[in-house]
Amino acid sequence: MSHAAVGAPGTPRRYLHSLWLLSARDLKVRYSTSFLGYLWSVLDPLVMSGIYWFVFTQIFHRDVGEEPYIVFLISALLPWVWFNSSVSDFTRAFKKDARLVRSTSIPRTIWVNRIVLSKGIEYLFSLPVLVLFVVFAPGTEVGWGLLWMPVAMVLQTVLLVGLGLLVAPLCVMFVDLERTTALILRAMFYATPIIYNVTDLPGMFQTLGAFNPLAGIFMLYRMPFFPDQWNPFTLIVSVLMSFAILGLGVWVFRAMERPVLKEL
Repeated sequence: MSHAAVGAPGTPRRYLHSLWLLSARDLKVRYSTSFLGYLWSVLDPLVMSGIYWFVFTQIFHRDVGEEPYIVFLISALLPWVWFNSSVSDFTRAFKKDARLVRSTSIPRTIWVNRIVLSKGIEYLFSLPVLVLFVVFAPGTEVGWGLLWMPVAMVLQTVLLVGLGLLVAPLCVMFVDLERTTALILRAMFYATPIIYNVTDLPGMFQTLGAFNPLAGIFMLYRMPFFPDQWNPFTLIVSVLMSFAILGLGVWVFRAMERPVLKEL
């Protein structure tokens, strides 16, 4: 990290301005060059929700989740898309803009944070879809748990920044990690309580499932509609793990920044 950049007056303001410009550029490229534009933000979770709703309600007559099941699904699928797309982009965060990464005087954490911010804004853009399902799905009630959603977003941001600071430099140094990350994300989808509750897991798997940092975060996203999801243990584990991953990410990023710049 450039000592001149860190010590320069007005750096935080310049950093935030640059962060917004880079994130806005990402969003502009995504929406202005695509025929479907905004629909891409909601199409993936909509299709996934439709498939899982059909499979678990019409074919297997599921014994997992809560009613209405479509709200249960999409309230977790939307933040999962934010998580999945962010981690996928982390694997290419430095390679994609290698020349800028090498030449910039702004702290290079910006190449991770811009992904978290732009994908987070896309998540916000997708929330009207959740609202529509909440309004039209029979039996949906909205309660005080709505206050937990901003907390969930902050906690997910902490987790993503930590993971980004880990994944981005490691993928520069170890090329195979990009494909490995894709496989881990695929497995993690089913290891995360998206199509089921942690309480639906048998025996000791309930305890193991609580140690997935996304379990507590997704619980908070569902609190407005399913207050019986509340589990203090799962939330505490998610908070501790998210901040531990952030701390580890900061340490790894600082240790690997110079080797990464040489590799680029």
